[in-house]
Amino acid sequence: MRLLPFLLATALIAAPAFAAPKGKAGPVWQTAEKLRGEQLALLERLVNIDSGTGDKVSGQRAQELVAGELRALGMTVALIPAENPAYPDNLVATLNGRGKGRILLIAHTDTVFEPGTAARRPFRADATRAYGPGVADEKGGVVEGIMAIKLLKLLKINDYESVTFLIETSEERGSPGTRGLITKLVGAADVEFNLEPGDAPDVMTVWRKGSNSFDISVKGRPAHAGVAPQLGRNAALELVHQIALADSLPKTGDGVTANLTLMSAGSRYNIIPEDAKATFNVRIRDKAQGDAVEAKFRANAANTIIPDTAVSVQREISFPPLPENPQTAALAAMAERIYGEAGLSITRGGNGGASESALAYEGGVAALDGLGPVGGGFHSEEEYLELASLTPRLYLLASLMIETGRNPPARRP
Repeated sequence: MRLLPFLLATALIAAPAFAAPKGKAGPVWQTAEKLRGEQLALLERLVNIDSGTGDKVSGQRAQELVAGELRALGMTVALIPAENPAYPDNLVATLNGRGKGRILLIAHTDTVFEPGTAARRPFRADATRAYGPGVADEKGGVVEGIMAIKLLKLLKINDYESVTFLIETSEERGSPGTRGLITKLVGAADVEFNLEPGDAPDVMTVWRKGSNSFDISVKGRPAHAGVAPQLGRNAALELVHQIALADSLPKTGDGVTANLTLMSAGSRYNIIPEDAKATFNVRIRDKAQGDAVEAKFRANAANTIIPDTAVSVQREISFPPLPENPQTAALAAMAERIYGEAGLSITRGGNGGASESALAYEGGVAALDGLGPVGGGFHSEEEYLELASLTPRLYLLASLMIETGRNPPARRP
């Protein structure tokens, strides 16, 4: 008879500390609801700190706020100098558990807005939406990640080997301050959840375009615009010609797109322009499309209409594409089931916005993107976050972390 108590004790030790009940009646959803007020309050504080990419002082303030919140949750927090000194420190927070899965969360605090934006149009909310610079892209995701970790701590769930939370500061420019760090963290992960905002009405992201920039530069010859303009070779006019040659490239749609985003020419109003430059932002579904666009730009460069001008092409790859793939599809199916258990429906989609999930995929790690709160109007004064999505998205992220912590997906060879 003395063997029975021993066996029962052994079984209790071996059993999971917590088996999360499903759906809205369960503790994950209930705790997410209880955290809503705290989630909104922290979001307001973070949105009201300017952190445009390259705003090093204010961006550091945003990182310090996040660091304090994560330290309060018992995480080990490191502020790591960016790989490009123009940007604030990156933040890596870690939490060790007793399970199997190595979970990597990625978010960014940098926005596309200039210093002073938060003072001009600070955080505000009405009955259905919250507004402010970076409220959805991606400060809503940053705060959701913090709350998901707090939710797991409150429920005493630690069935994971580790949770690592990367909050970076240069994503809006292609992560030039974080590439090596992302590669290192991906190498030690089993799954990556990206906290970019979900698209309306309630979409998770299973594919993303890659982002390339192409600089088209023209060298001409200066001359006095009034005395001897015929001696000049107008670089601006040749640039206009080059832009016209590129006009056949698609500007919208789910495939490749190429859009003119920057243009400059000349130095003074009375000098024939010697230099002119345009930048095209090119989004691609696969890498071959980027090579094809480059070939077109280079062929165009050989076709000039202003004599004695020279056209050069420079390509910069920001992010590769995240293609549709079986590993992401399996995570999406898990998300659909989790949402369904709460009587909700979530759909799969993709868009032209690049993200770090493509780097995780290339590193062999299963990645699911667009897990932050639902929003829209990104990169504009109309940016918003749907308040109704706060609890469902927090419930989803925490549930995904619980399931993959216990049963991590296999890494892709």
